[in-house]
Amino acid sequence: MPHVEQFAPPLDPPGLPLDAVLSRLRALDATLPPRDGVAVFNRVYLAVTEEVDRRIEAGRFPDARAAITLDVRFAERYLAAVDAAASDRRPPACWRPLFQFRRHPGVRPLQFALTGINAHIGHDLALAVVDACRGLGCEPADLEDEFDRVGDLLVALEERIREELMPGPDLLQIADPLTHLLGSWSLERARDATWSAARALWALRGLPDLAEEFTTRLDAAVGFAGRMLLTPLPR
Repeated sequence: MPHVEQFAPPLDPPGLPLDAVLSRLRALDATLPPRDGVAVFNRVYLAVTEEVDRRIEAGRFPDARAAITLDVRFAERYLAAVDAAASDRRPPACWRPLFQFRRHPGVRPLQFALTGINAHIGHDLALAVVDACRGLGCEPADLEDEFDRVGDLLVALEERIREELMPGPDLLQIADPLTHLLGSWSLERARDATWSAARALWALRGLPDLAEEFTTRLDAAVGFAGRMLLTPLPR
């Protein structure tokens, strides 16, 4: 099993500004083929990040600095996975299914979108909370409001994504195997598990061996769920 420090080091000092993150996401959107699985997720994530930026600008986050730090740390995890795959290095296990199946003709766009969300929420967000706490000198509890606000936005967008990408007339969706496959995964449950994982990682920060084992197992478990979400389906 790969050593966790290969892909999950603390991200200090502070990383990209939010506008640089948005520029990277827009550049990916402009260069990736539209049907590419990573492109499908990237469009979703770009929409999320743009909405977070709008809400920060509108004063919807009480602590704008904390919100920006968490959002940037969150994005850096995804962009690091993209960079790893582009340079023929192994991305974290949670991202590998998406990169491996990104061009599979039997995988539908909604599967790509939710697999990316699964990797980013289930693994990256927990690490981003810890990264942000290190950078801000705070505890996870101090970021709970920002975490919840971003999570609420993701839940709302997930509903829209399912409506936009679910194929076929409503009457046929009940019988569609995609309905049954994706019905087994819940963003709200994943978000709750992520908050618990972030708190556990923070509590283990003084025990690096245990923190490494926990992170590695979290990464593998999220990757397994992502592989199931990408089960090829008949059209």
